[in-house]
Amino acid sequence: MKVIFEASDGRTVELYGNPYRLYHFEGFGDVYSETQMQRVPYQDGNTYVDSNLQSRTITLELRINAKNESELVSLRSYLASVFNPKLGLGKLTRIIGDDIKEIECVADSLPFFPEGAGNRGRTFQKALINLTAPFPYWRSPEVTTEPLAAFLPRFRFPFRFPVVFGERGSQATLYNDGDVPCPIEIEFNGPAQLPIVRNVTTGEFIRIEKSLNVGEKLIINTSHGRERKVIVDKGNGEIENAFHYIDIWESTLFQLAVGENVIEYDAVASGGQAVVRISYRKLYAGV
Repeated sequence: MKVIFEASDGRTVELYGNPYRLYHFEGFGDVYSETQMQRVPYQDGNTYVDSNLQSRTITLELRINAKNESELVSLRSYLASVFNPKLGLGKLTRIIGDDIKEIECVADSLPFFPEGAGNRGRTFQKALINLTAPFPYWRSPEVTTEPLAAFLPRFRFPFRFPVVFGERGSQATLYNDGDVPCPIEIEFNGPAQLPIVRNVTTGEFIRIEKSLNVGEKLIINTSHGRERKVIVDKGNGEIENAFHYIDIWESTLFQLAVGENVIEYDAVASGGQAVVRISYRKLYAGV
């Protein structure tokens, strides 16, 4: 197993082999859950409502191996500078063969370098690193993207009456084999009038009360927290906050359910140029 940590400034530490050898870790699979219950007067017991995973705590224990004392000091200093809590969220990647998963996390403190003959010598130093992942799920590193055209041509030679020149709307089946529903990013490209994306499987949809001109792009991210957004890229460098264009009374910023999701797109488009792209990354409870 190989573990790589990338700080927010782009610097990385590879915990595999030398000089940083990982020999113990915790928190890759286990994470606490908060069970939510409710009850009414005179009810025996409780009624289950939901379970929410807490932030994930990850512990890494490693050994720094150096050629001499001078190199050991340098390696210790570099490790502390990369696992610096002031840098904010970094990315931890776990690799086993072709199976790659990653998670965003922040160091709880600077690395701890214990003293004692068994923990430190002239050319080696043990280190302990504690990390917290605010969002507890591991993610697939690859982003799956599915394009959908708003106008499907049906006219072919030779033809027979009645002739079908084309139809509005496009449909695709997206498969989420992760452990939980995953957020999506939808990119509408103009021209299009009143575009709508439906998750036929769940019955949810996102309807936009806005027409997009040629060159304009509407981007919707259904994640929770800081990644959630609804913006319009005007194509000239101008970005507009577009939350108010969503039909808030009926629309839902839906996510892909576990399993198959039939996604449908429709818009009053000009010349079949309107296209929507849906991107997503699968989420996993543990690795």
